[in-house]
Order: sequence, then structure tokens, then C-alpha cells
Amino acid sequence: MVSEHPDTAGDTSALALKILVAGGFGVGKTTLVGAVSEIRPLRTEEVLSEAGQLVDDTDGVDQKVTTTVAMDFGRITIRSGLSLYLFGTPGQDRFWFLWDELAQGALGAVVLADTRRLEDCFPAVDYFEHRRIPFVVAVNCFTTARSYGAHDVSRALDLDRGTPVVLCDARDRDSGKEVLIRLVEYAGRMHTARLLDSVG
Repeated sequence: MVSEHPDTAGDTSALALKILVAGGFGVGKTTLVGAVSEIRPLRTEEVLSEAGQLVDDTDGVDQKVTTTVAMDFGRITIRSGLSLYLFGTPGQDRFWFLWDELAQGALGAVVLADTRRLEDCFPAVDYFEHRRIPFVVAVNCFTTARSYGAHDVSRALDLDRGTPVVLCDARDRDSGKEVLIRLVEYAGRMHTARLLDSVG
């Protein structure tokens, strides 16, 4: 998604790019969007209920009391003339019907991973690989999780060669911003390469 930034109407050099933030249940998607957003983020969180215990796997995230049921939305300016609109996806399988709508026009995606529940991000990785949407894997380094290097995570997820893996703290604005910059750079290279292939 490329659009004119509302704060710079008439300035055709101002771009707003659409980015998805995806991953498993309780991995930190809402936290990341909230940490980096320069506006008050839109959240669609609801309290976890007893009815959801049968379908929501809370192993490893026992302290989690709310869940995103539609999306999170935030905005961050990377540099003058370049803003990112961030759409955090819901993590549970039963809300996956929303992903296709959210993914329309996206430049790329951040797949958040938790090494305590690494298998939870396989569906997001498969989703973006299948649709050829550029993505980076951002390992949210929880203090209670064992530490792994980017190469180890890349091998465990069987990522395509060149797919970036970065370590981050979803609570930290600077850390989250670095993840987003890495994604924009990677997605830009991927889209340019595809464009050159199509004309070559």
C-alpha cells in the first residue's frame, strides 16, 4: 500500500507503506505496535474467557489475560517523507479469515517469534512465503526464554535463503524501529528484483 501521508497533503514525495505484524498467540504483536507507534494505537483486545480455553493454547503465556480479535493499528515515521502503517494480525487460528483482507497491498510483514513456542510462527511463515510477501522474522527475546542466535532460528524455521532474522525486544521503541527498517530495506530489494525479472 502506497498512499499520500495525511500530514503532508500535496507533497507527492511523502509515502505511507503498509506493514503487517504477525505471529503466534501471545508473541508480542500488540506490544510491538504500541511501542513504536507515534499515534495512540488502535487496539481490538478482549478479555480471554473460559469459553476460549478450549481453543486458545496459553501454554507458556499463562499471564496473558487479553487477546486481539480483529487487528492492532499504529503509525511510525521512519524518516522525512516515509511513514509506515502497522497492522497487527490476530494470532489465533479462528481469526485467520481476517488475514487476507489485512494483507491486501502490504509491502511486507514482520513475523514475531518466541523461541519457547517457535512452532507457533510456522503458519505465518507459510502464509507469507506462499503469497510471496517479503517478511523478516523478529525473535522477541523474552527474559524467561533460552537464547538462540539468528542462524539457529533460521534453520529451525527452514526459511528461504536470505530471509532476515533479527533479535528484538518488542517493548523497546528503538529495537522495534530497527526491525521495521530492516523489513523495508529487505522488501525494497525483493520488489526491485522481481520488477527487474519481469522486464528482463
